[in-house]
Amino acid sequence: MKHENQKCKILVIRELLLDTDELHPLTVADFIRELKSRGIAAERKSVADDLLALSDYGMDIESVAVGKRKGYYLASRMFEPAELKMLVDSVQAAKFLSPKKTRRLIKKLAALSSRSEADLLKRQLYVSDHGKTENESVFYNIDAIHGAIGEDREITFLYWQYDLNKKRVPRKSGARYCVSPFALVWDDEFYYLIGYDAADERIKHYRVDKMNRIAIGDTARRGKDAFAAIDMSEYTSCNFSMFAGREEDVVLDCDASVIGVIVDRFGTGVSVHPEGDRFRAFVRVAVSEQFFGWVTALGGAVRIVSPAPVRTQYLALLDRVRAEQA
Repeated sequence: MKHENQKCKILVIRELLLDTDELHPLTVADFIRELKSRGIAAERKSVADDLLALSDYGMDIESVAVGKRKGYYLASRMFEPAELKMLVDSVQAAKFLSPKKTRRLIKKLAALSSRSEADLLKRQLYVSDHGKTENESVFYNIDAIHGAIGEDREITFLYWQYDLNKKRVPRKSGARYCVSPFALVWDDEFYYLIGYDAADERIKHYRVDKMNRIAIGDTARRGKDAFAAIDMSEYTSCNFSMFAGREEDVVLDCDASVIGVIVDRFGTGVSVHPEGDRFRAFVRVAVSEQFFGWVTALGGAVRIVSPAPVRTQYLALLDRVRAEQA
Protein backbone atom coordinates (compact mmCIF):
# COMPACT_ATOMS: atom_id res chain seq x y z
CA MET A 1 0.00 0.00 0.00
CA LYS A 2 1.33 3.40 -0.97
CA HIS A 3 1.98 6.05 1.65
CA GLU A 4 -0.30 9.08 1.26
CA ASN A 5 2.79 11.24 0.77
CA GLN A 6 3.36 9.48 -2.56
CA LYS A 7 0.93 11.97 -4.11
CA CYS A 8 3.47 14.71 -3.40
CA LYS A 9 6.51 12.85 -4.77
CA ILE A 10 6.74 14.57 -8.14
CA LEU A 11 6.16 17.96 -6.49
CA VAL A 12 9.06 17.36 -4.10
CA ILE A 13 11.30 16.33 -7.00
CA ARG A 14 10.36 19.56 -8.77
CA GLU A 15 11.17 21.53 -5.61
CA LEU A 16 14.56 19.82 -5.33
CA LEU A 17 15.34 20.60 -8.98
CA LEU A 18 14.72 24.30 -8.36
CA ASP A 19 17.72 24.33 -6.01
CA THR A 20 20.08 22.73 -8.56
CA ASP A 21 22.40 24.12 -11.21
CA GLU A 22 25.16 22.70 -13.40
CA LEU A 23 27.67 22.84 -10.54
CA HIS A 24 25.25 21.38 -8.02
CA PRO A 25 23.31 18.52 -9.67
CA LEU A 26 21.44 15.72 -7.91
CA THR A 27 21.75 12.02 -8.74
CA VAL A 28 18.81 9.64 -8.58
CA ALA A 29 20.25 8.36 -5.29
CA ASP A 30 20.21 11.96 -3.99
CA PHE A 31 16.55 12.32 -4.95
CA ILE A 32 15.68 9.02 -3.23
CA ARG A 33 17.51 10.09 -0.05
CA GLU A 34 15.80 13.51 0.03
CA LEU A 35 12.40 11.93 -0.59
CA LYS A 36 12.97 9.42 2.20
CA SER A 37 13.78 12.28 4.63
CA ARG A 38 10.30 13.60 3.85
CA GLY A 39 8.65 10.27 4.47
CA ILE A 40 8.25 9.38 0.78
CA ALA A 41 9.45 6.01 -0.48
CA ALA A 42 10.78 5.92 -4.04
CA GLU A 43 12.53 3.59 -6.46
CA ARG A 44 15.04 4.50 -9.13
CA LYS A 45 12.59 3.85 -11.98
CA SER A 46 9.81 5.96 -10.44
CA VAL A 47 12.24 8.89 -9.92
CA ALA A 48 13.44 8.57 -13.53
CA ASP A 49 9.83 8.51 -14.73
CA ASP A 50 9.04 11.65 -12.71
CA LEU A 51 12.08 13.48 -14.13
CA LEU A 52 10.92 12.57 -17.63
CA ALA A 53 7.38 13.78 -16.85
CA LEU A 54 8.69 17.10 -15.54
CA SER A 55 10.84 17.47 -18.65
CA ASP A 56 7.80 16.81 -20.86
CA TYR A 57 5.90 19.38 -18.78
CA GLY A 58 8.45 22.02 -19.77
CA MET A 59 11.23 22.02 -17.18
CA ASP A 60 14.64 22.31 -18.87
CA ILE A 61 16.33 19.35 -17.13
CA GLU A 62 19.86 18.44 -18.21
CA SER A 63 22.27 15.78 -16.97
CA VAL A 64 25.98 15.84 -16.20
CA ALA A 65 28.43 13.14 -15.11
CA VAL A 66 28.83 12.82 -11.35
CA GLY A 67 31.50 10.19 -10.98
CA LYS A 68 30.06 7.12 -12.69
CA ARG A 69 26.49 8.33 -12.29
CA LYS A 70 24.27 10.94 -13.88
CA GLY A 71 23.44 14.12 -12.06
CA TYR A 72 20.36 16.13 -12.99
CA TYR A 73 19.94 19.90 -12.81
CA LEU A 74 17.66 22.68 -14.01
CA ALA A 75 19.45 24.25 -16.99
CA SER A 76 17.32 27.37 -17.45
CA ARG A 77 14.85 29.41 -15.45
CA MET A 78 12.47 32.30 -15.87
CA PHE A 79 15.28 34.69 -14.86
CA GLU A 80 18.98 34.40 -15.59
CA PRO A 81 21.39 35.20 -12.69
CA ALA A 82 22.38 38.54 -14.28
CA GLU A 83 18.70 39.51 -14.64
CA LEU A 84 18.02 38.67 -10.99
CA LYS A 85 21.08 40.68 -9.93
CA MET A 86 19.74 43.72 -11.80
CA LEU A 87 16.32 43.30 -10.18
CA VAL A 88 17.91 42.97 -6.74
CA ASP A 89 19.98 46.11 -7.33
CA SER A 90 16.86 47.99 -8.43
CA VAL A 91 15.00 46.94 -5.29
CA GLN A 92 17.98 47.99 -3.15
CA ALA A 93 18.09 51.41 -4.82
CA ALA A 94 14.34 52.09 -4.64
CA LYS A 95 13.82 54.74 -1.98
CA PHE A 96 10.06 54.25 -1.99
CA LEU A 97 10.55 50.82 -0.40
CA SER A 98 11.09 50.51 3.36
CA PRO A 99 14.13 48.51 4.56
CA LYS A 100 11.79 45.74 5.76
CA LYS A 101 10.00 45.49 2.42
CA THR A 102 13.33 45.68 0.56
CA ARG A 103 14.69 42.64 2.39
CA ARG A 104 11.44 40.73 1.92
CA LEU A 105 11.36 41.36 -1.85
CA ILE A 106 15.01 40.43 -2.29
CA LYS A 107 14.41 37.18 -0.42
CA LYS A 108 11.58 36.39 -2.86
CA LEU A 109 13.76 37.23 -5.86
CA ALA A 110 16.56 35.03 -4.55
CA ALA A 111 14.09 32.14 -4.29
CA LEU A 112 13.76 32.24 -8.08
CA SER A 113 17.35 31.05 -8.49
CA SER A 114 19.24 27.94 -7.45
CA ARG A 115 20.39 27.64 -3.85
CA SER A 116 24.01 28.47 -4.71
CA GLU A 117 22.99 31.47 -6.81
CA ALA A 118 20.63 32.62 -4.05
CA ASP A 119 23.51 32.45 -1.55
CA LEU A 120 25.64 34.55 -3.92
CA LEU A 121 22.90 37.15 -4.26
CA LYS A 122 22.56 37.36 -0.49
CA ARG A 123 26.33 37.74 -0.04
CA GLN A 124 26.25 40.66 -2.47
CA LEU A 125 23.35 42.26 -0.62
CA TYR A 126 23.96 45.67 0.97
CA VAL A 127 20.70 47.22 2.13
CA SER A 128 21.21 50.70 3.49
CA ASP A 129 18.43 52.30 5.50
CA HIS A 130 19.67 55.72 4.37
CA GLY A 131 17.07 57.50 2.26
CA LYS A 132 14.57 54.63 2.51
CA THR A 133 10.95 55.47 3.27
CA GLU A 134 9.44 54.73 6.67
CA ASN A 135 6.02 54.20 5.12
CA GLU A 136 5.22 50.47 5.22
CA SER A 137 1.93 50.95 3.34
CA VAL A 138 3.46 51.70 -0.08
CA PHE A 139 2.35 48.37 -1.56
CA TYR A 140 -1.18 48.88 -0.29
CA ASN A 141 -1.12 52.37 -1.83
CA ILE A 142 -0.04 50.98 -5.20
CA ASP A 143 -2.74 48.31 -5.04
CA ALA A 144 -5.41 50.90 -4.21
CA ILE A 145 -4.28 53.20 -7.02
CA HIS A 146 -4.32 50.35 -9.55
CA GLY A 147 -7.80 49.45 -8.33
CA ALA A 148 -9.06 53.00 -8.77
CA ILE A 149 -7.62 53.22 -12.29
CA GLY A 150 -9.26 49.91 -13.18
CA GLU A 151 -12.61 51.07 -11.78
CA ASP A 152 -12.27 54.54 -13.37
CA ARG A 153 -12.71 56.26 -10.00
CA GLU A 154 -11.20 59.24 -8.20
CA ILE A 155 -9.25 58.72 -5.00
CA THR A 156 -8.81 60.76 -1.85
CA PHE A 157 -5.82 60.57 0.47
CA LEU A 158 -3.76 62.32 3.11
CA TYR A 159 -0.38 63.66 2.00
CA TRP A 160 2.39 64.14 4.55
CA GLN A 161 5.65 66.02 4.94
CA TYR A 162 8.36 66.27 7.60
CA ASP A 163 8.36 69.01 10.23
CA LEU A 164 11.50 70.42 11.87
CA ASN A 165 11.42 67.62 14.43
CA LYS A 166 11.62 65.09 11.56
CA LYS A 167 8.09 63.97 12.35
CA ARG A 168 5.59 63.18 9.63
CA VAL A 169 2.72 65.66 9.58
CA PRO A 170 -0.18 65.93 7.10
CA ARG A 171 -0.18 68.72 4.54
CA LYS A 172 -3.11 71.10 4.12
CA SER A 173 -3.81 70.77 7.87
CA GLY A 174 -5.00 67.22 7.36
CA ALA A 175 -7.49 67.98 4.56
CA ARG A 176 -7.82 65.14 2.08
CA TYR A 177 -6.53 65.46 -1.48
CA CYS A 178 -8.93 64.49 -4.27
CA VAL A 179 -7.23 63.27 -7.46
CA SER A 180 -8.14 61.31 -10.59
CA PRO A 181 -5.33 58.73 -10.91
CA PHE A 182 -3.97 57.83 -14.36
CA ALA A 183 -0.46 56.40 -14.09
CA LEU A 184 2.34 55.31 -11.76
CA VAL A 185 5.88 56.36 -12.69
CA TRP A 186 9.21 55.41 -11.16
CA ASP A 187 11.56 58.38 -11.39
CA ASP A 188 14.71 59.30 -9.47
CA GLU A 189 14.33 56.20 -7.24
CA PHE A 190 10.80 57.13 -6.12
CA TYR A 191 7.32 56.06 -7.22
CA TYR A 192 4.94 58.81 -8.30
CA LEU A 193 1.23 58.95 -8.99
CA ILE A 194 0.37 61.03 -12.05
CA GLY A 195 -3.17 62.35 -11.67
CA TYR A 196 -5.58 65.14 -12.47
CA ASP A 197 -6.42 67.70 -9.80
CA ALA A 198 -9.91 68.91 -10.72
CA ALA A 199 -9.71 71.85 -8.30
CA ASP A 200 -6.62 73.26 -10.05
CA GLU A 201 -7.65 71.82 -13.44
CA ARG A 202 -4.24 70.38 -14.26
CA ILE A 203 -2.09 67.26 -14.16
CA LYS A 204 0.01 66.86 -10.99
CA HIS A 205 2.23 64.21 -9.45
CA TYR A 206 2.50 62.86 -5.90
CA ARG A 207 5.04 60.62 -4.18
CA VAL A 208 3.32 57.33 -3.42
CA ASP A 209 5.33 56.79 -0.22
CA LYS A 210 3.99 60.11 1.14
CA MET A 211 0.37 59.12 0.64
CA ASN A 212 -1.76 57.68 3.45
CA ARG A 213 -5.30 56.42 3.96
CA ILE A 214 -6.17 56.15 0.28
CA ALA A 215 -9.89 55.75 -0.37
CA ILE A 216 -11.54 55.02 -3.71
CA GLY A 217 -14.46 57.37 -4.30
CA ASP A 218 -17.72 57.03 -6.20
CA THR A 219 -16.96 59.81 -8.71
CA ALA A 220 -15.65 58.88 -12.17
CA ARG A 221 -12.17 60.13 -13.04
CA ARG A 222 -11.89 63.59 -14.55
CA GLY A 223 -9.16 65.09 -16.73
CA LYS A 224 -8.90 62.29 -19.29
CA ASP A 225 -8.31 64.72 -22.14
CA ALA A 226 -5.61 66.54 -20.15
CA PHE A 227 -3.81 63.27 -19.41
CA ALA A 228 -4.10 62.06 -23.01
CA ALA A 229 -2.45 65.29 -24.15
CA ILE A 230 0.79 64.74 -22.24
CA ASP A 231 3.78 62.65 -23.30
CA MET A 232 4.83 60.68 -20.21
CA SER A 233 8.47 60.45 -21.30
CA GLU A 234 8.61 64.20 -21.89
CA TYR A 235 6.72 64.88 -18.66
CA THR A 236 9.28 63.05 -16.51
CA SER A 237 12.26 64.61 -18.31
CA CYS A 238 10.78 68.10 -17.95
CA ASN A 239 10.15 67.81 -14.23
CA PHE A 240 13.57 67.60 -12.60
CA SER A 241 13.35 65.13 -9.73
CA MET A 242 9.59 65.52 -10.25
CA PHE A 243 9.59 69.08 -8.88
CA ALA A 244 6.92 70.94 -10.81
CA GLY A 245 7.16 74.37 -12.37
CA ARG A 246 5.84 76.20 -15.40
CA GLU A 247 6.97 74.49 -18.58
CA GLU A 248 9.15 76.55 -20.91
CA ASP A 249 11.11 75.97 -24.13
CA VAL A 250 14.66 76.79 -23.08
CA VAL A 251 17.84 77.21 -25.15
CA LEU A 252 21.05 76.04 -23.48
CA ASP A 253 24.57 76.92 -24.65
CA CYS A 254 26.72 73.88 -23.81
CA ASP A 255 30.34 72.76 -23.90
CA ALA A 256 30.86 69.73 -26.15
CA SER A 257 32.01 67.71 -23.14
CA VAL A 258 28.47 67.56 -21.70
CA ILE A 259 26.67 66.17 -24.75
CA GLY A 260 26.31 62.85 -22.90
CA VAL A 261 24.78 64.61 -19.89
CA ILE A 262 22.25 66.37 -22.13
CA VAL A 263 21.27 63.17 -23.94
CA ASP A 264 20.99 61.27 -20.62
CA ARG A 265 18.70 63.95 -19.22
CA PHE A 266 16.51 64.72 -22.26
CA GLY A 267 16.83 61.61 -24.43
CA THR A 268 18.17 61.01 -27.92
CA GLY A 269 15.34 63.06 -29.42
CA VAL A 270 16.73 66.31 -27.96
CA SER A 271 17.34 69.00 -30.59
CA VAL A 272 21.07 69.85 -30.74
CA HIS A 273 22.84 72.39 -32.99
CA PRO A 274 26.70 72.15 -33.02
CA GLU A 275 28.61 75.46 -32.93
CA GLY A 276 32.37 74.80 -33.03
CA ASP A 277 33.46 73.22 -29.76
CA ARG A 278 30.08 74.03 -28.22
CA PHE A 279 26.48 73.30 -29.09
CA ARG A 280 23.04 74.62 -28.39
CA ALA A 281 20.37 72.37 -26.95
CA PHE A 282 16.70 73.18 -27.34
CA VAL A 283 14.82 71.61 -24.46
CA ARG A 284 11.49 71.82 -22.68
CA VAL A 285 11.72 71.95 -18.90
CA ALA A 286 9.63 72.76 -15.87
CA VAL A 287 11.39 75.87 -14.66
CA SER A 288 12.19 75.34 -10.98
CA GLU A 289 15.05 75.73 -8.53
CA GLN A 290 15.84 72.05 -9.13
CA PHE A 291 16.42 72.80 -12.82
CA PHE A 292 18.60 75.77 -11.92
CA GLY A 293 20.52 73.59 -9.47
CA TRP A 294 21.18 71.07 -12.25
CA VAL A 295 22.56 73.83 -14.47
CA THR A 296 24.77 75.13 -11.65
CA ALA A 297 26.10 71.66 -10.85
CA LEU A 298 27.57 71.47 -14.36
CA GLY A 299 30.00 74.22 -13.37
CA GLY A 300 29.62 76.66 -16.26
CA ALA A 301 29.60 74.01 -18.98
CA VAL A 302 25.92 74.85 -19.52
CA ARG A 303 24.53 78.38 -19.80
CA ILE A 304 20.92 79.46 -20.12
CA VAL A 305 20.56 81.57 -23.28
CA SER A 306 16.83 82.11 -23.54
CA PRO A 307 14.10 82.96 -22.84
CA ALA A 308 15.35 86.12 -21.15
CA PRO A 309 12.96 85.90 -18.14
CA VAL A 310 14.25 82.39 -17.31
CA ARG A 311 17.87 83.55 -17.59
CA THR A 312 17.08 86.56 -15.39
CA GLN A 313 15.35 84.34 -12.83
CA TYR A 314 18.38 82.05 -12.73
CA LEU A 315 20.87 84.91 -12.26
CA ALA A 316 18.68 86.38 -9.52
CA LEU A 317 18.73 83.03 -7.74
CA LEU A 318 22.53 82.90 -7.94
CA ASP A 319 22.76 86.46 -6.54
CA ARG A 320 20.40 85.58 -3.70
CA VAL A 321 22.31 82.42 -2.80
CA ARG A 322 25.60 84.29 -2.91
CA ALA A 323 24.23 87.03 -0.62
CA GLU A 324 22.81 84.50 1.83
CA GLN A 325 26.16 82.70 2.02
CA ALA A 326 28.15 85.90 2.60
